[in-house]
Amino acid sequence: MDFNVKRLAADAGTFLSRAVQFTEEKFGQAEKTELDAHLENLLVRAETTKQWTERIMKQTEVLLQPNPNVRLEEFVYEKLEKKAPTRMNNHELLGQSMIESGNEFGPGTAYGNALIKCGETEKQIGGAERELIQSAAINFLTPFRNFLEGDFKTILKERKLLQVKRLDLDAAKTRLKKARMADARAAAEQELRMTQSEFDRQAEITRLLLEGVSSTHAHHLRCLNDFVEAQTTYYAQCYQYMVDLQKQLGSFPSSFSNNNQSSVSGGASISVPTIPVSASLPSVSAGHGSSTASGGFSELRSSNSSRKARVLYDYDAASSSELSLLADEVITVSSVPGMDSDWLMGERGNQKGKVPITYLELLN
Repeated sequence: MDFNVKRLAADAGTFLSRAVQFTEEKFGQAEKTELDAHLENLLVRAETTKQWTERIMKQTEVLLQPNPNVRLEEFVYEKLEKKAPTRMNNHELLGQSMIESGNEFGPGTAYGNALIKCGETEKQIGGAERELIQSAAINFLTPFRNFLEGDFKTILKERKLLQVKRLDLDAAKTRLKKARMADARAAAEQELRMTQSEFDRQAEITRLLLEGVSSTHAHHLRCLNDFVEAQTTYYAQCYQYMVDLQKQLGSFPSSFSNNNQSSVSGGASISVPTIPVSASLPSVSAGHGSSTASGGFSELRSSNSSRKARVLYDYDAASSSELSLLADEVITVSSVPGMDSDWLMGERGNQKGKVPITYLELLN
């Protein structure tokens, strides 16, 4: 019992000491230990990453589901860990209405048949939209959410603990300044050494976590590429569906068209190129134009030669076969037979490993 009382009293004393130190700092009556510039920059970058990740997530959710009521319902079901009821999207609803009206007017009539074909196409587009939303949720939104709810919460926890250790350190410095007796100064010096050690240790833990944000950026870049690929597939599918529908509608007789349609039916037909859904994506590059950059990497792979390349962003190797990179450094890159097209072999002195081409800009 006495031990618990003493412990509570000690905790209360520590809390009071931190509160006094914090208040005096606010009023400019006490000195404050400043974090080093590198750690401060890491803290700012982490906070900026958090803010923009939240904003991108929110706008992506609005893009994929414009209806705020449906978004709220999906959020509630997610928190309850229940599956939201399946409902038709807008394209599917439109398609269903067209099909029903076409059957009502008669599939044997030109108008009824056209409505049915349009409805079937709208339903196909609705199915493609579902695939886009599912892909974006798994490959784009989920990693962003995991960062906010996992890594960043850990960073916040350790940053708060660092603030506590700093208050303890500054409070110990203040007590040492005020100590007059030899015994008091000896005790204050010992306390200062202990609090300085704890502060340094916590600063190192926080720094390591904050430097991990570079890996988060690299992972989010891969997620962004997945999202762009999903959108490319979706829009290519929609385009192909509409081109096919346009050809089917063009085969119908035009004698039933009214005056408002005569200018369209009587004019020249619109010819549009067909884009295959399986068309491959160009490589993403932050340097010169994407076509130029893609061509340079293609030439490098076909020639089996080596080139100098400038690193665009920091990159932390995910395995021993990869090479970590620093922004703005120049390395030598070459192609290795059988290697994935998104990677090249990089060399820096005696170091060698795979590097992603999205982080590189080939030099002339």
